[in-house]
Amino acid sequence: MMEERTNLMHMMKLSVKVLLQSALSLGRSLDADHAPLQQFFVVMEHCLKHGLKVKKSFIGQNKSFFGPLELVEKLCPEASDIATSVRNLPELKTAVGRGRAWLYLALMQKKLADYLKVLIDNKHLLSEFYEPEALMMEEEGTVIVGLLVGLNVLDANLCLKGEDLDSQVGVIDFSLYLKDVQDLDGGKEHERITDVLDQKNYVEELNRHLSCTVGDLQSKIDGLEKTNSKLQEELSAATDRICSLQEEQQQLREQNELIRERSEKSVEITKQDTKVELDTYKQTRQGLDEMYSDVWKQLKEEKKVRLELEKELELQIGMKTEMEIAMKLLEKDTHEKQDTLVALRQQLEEVKAINLQMFHKVQNAESCLQQKNEAITSFEEKTNQVMSSMKQMEESSSLEKELKSEKEQRQALQRELQQEKDTSSLLRAELQQVEGLKKELRELQDEKAELQKVCNEQEQALQEMGLHLSQSKLKMEDIKEVNKALKGHTWLKDDEATHCKQCEKEFSISRRKHHCRNCGHIFCNTCSSNELALPSYPKPVRVCDSCHTLLLQRCSSSTGS
Repeated sequence: MMEERTNLMHMMKLSVKVLLQSALSLGRSLDADHAPLQQFFVVMEHCLKHGLKVKKSFIGQNKSFFGPLELVEKLCPEASDIATSVRNLPELKTAVGRGRAWLYLALMQKKLADYLKVLIDNKHLLSEFYEPEALMMEEEGTVIVGLLVGLNVLDANLCLKGEDLDSQVGVIDFSLYLKDVQDLDGGKEHERITDVLDQKNYVEELNRHLSCTVGDLQSKIDGLEKTNSKLQEELSAATDRICSLQEEQQQLREQNELIRERSEKSVEITKQDTKVELDTYKQTRQGLDEMYSDVWKQLKEEKKVRLELEKELELQIGMKTEMEIAMKLLEKDTHEKQDTLVALRQQLEEVKAINLQMFHKVQNAESCLQQKNEAITSFEEKTNQVMSSMKQMEESSSLEKELKSEKEQRQALQRELQQEKDTSSLLRAELQQVEGLKKELRELQDEKAELQKVCNEQEQALQEMGLHLSQSKLKMEDIKEVNKALKGHTWLKDDEATHCKQCEKEFSISRRKHHCRNCGHIFCNTCSSNELALPSYPKPVRVCDSCHTLLLQRCSSSTGS
């Protein structure tokens, strides 16, 4: 194994040397028909097959060097294009053909030495494919990688289409490496050529490293542009969901476009700088690193802005749902109050009708009383006249006829008197009835006064309810801020409360329900008549007595501290 390694290393040196000499004579551009290039690939294939483990499968034994070359795709992402293009070639049907195509493409990219160096640096992965004493596992592999660096000077134009890479026989032609006598005489010229080649190799390597760095920067900038485009798509999706944030999203789009233009301008400037100032590479690299850090910072800031926008969207959606719930509750409350208003108006009309009936009855009773009083006074006057006439008749008792007539008149008068007494008794009974009616009238007047009070209270309640209904639109704006303040408090519904929280009196038409804007409980008008300015309301709002005293204590303690 050791002798095989040394022989293969010397053959690689000869093949590389002959390939470079022939390339100088042909102008450094080679094609697939060039014999030294074909022999180089044969020697390279023998080096990769040395010490390769045999893998057994159901079909048979498999010994191919394309397996280790596939590791380059995992270790070096730049080689992914080569692996995918090799797999997509329909002419290749064996692993050997794919491995040869991979070597062709790596040589055309001038990165064959770099890819093999990545493999040799990861020998723990190569141990799966090679024996411990294989060429790729020993120091000879690193020497071969150093020899392959010189091939980066060559320009290989190889066409894989139409090439039968599966059935080629890898036989080394030693006739190409036999030295002539003329080669011994031209030793000095050969040394000069090697010096020129070394210088050109150095310049080509320097250019290649510069192009690699420029490519890395370009890929990073492309990644940044992709992230920017993703952010723009997310912002456009957010505009479809919420119309109120369209202006802010337009500003963000303009900022993203400005950042993209700046990044494109910076990329163009960096490209021009790298083309013009190859000698000042270190300075331009520092400038590009600074620009990259600035773009990275801007991208982080944009991500933060996007997260803040998403949080604001969630808050706006929550506020919207709360507003819809509040609107539904308000509509329900207004419908209920309108029903109560209709019922109260009907009750008022009935009370007014009852009051009119009672007033007519009282007037009729007073007129009857006056008539009966007048009748009583007239009967008393008649009795007095009869008594006076009786006295006069007793004094004139001389005449019998007159007496008889007087007796008859007296009897008639007694009858009339008896009738008058009966009528007077009836009138007294009627007077008693009138007094009873007066009492009833007084009671009715008291009831009327009480009903008048109730009517006034109901009218006042109706006025308050009308004001409440007229101010419902204004309260909608207050509810937005109330929802923010009441996230920590429970806002009781009107149906849940039947008694006042403080005085525990039952609610009625005259004793209405009022919410405390601080704690959310329901109180009557007397227990919640105070008003204070809360942090979530621009104007002073209604609060209960306990919250009023507590808030005043807090304000006094804060001002004292």
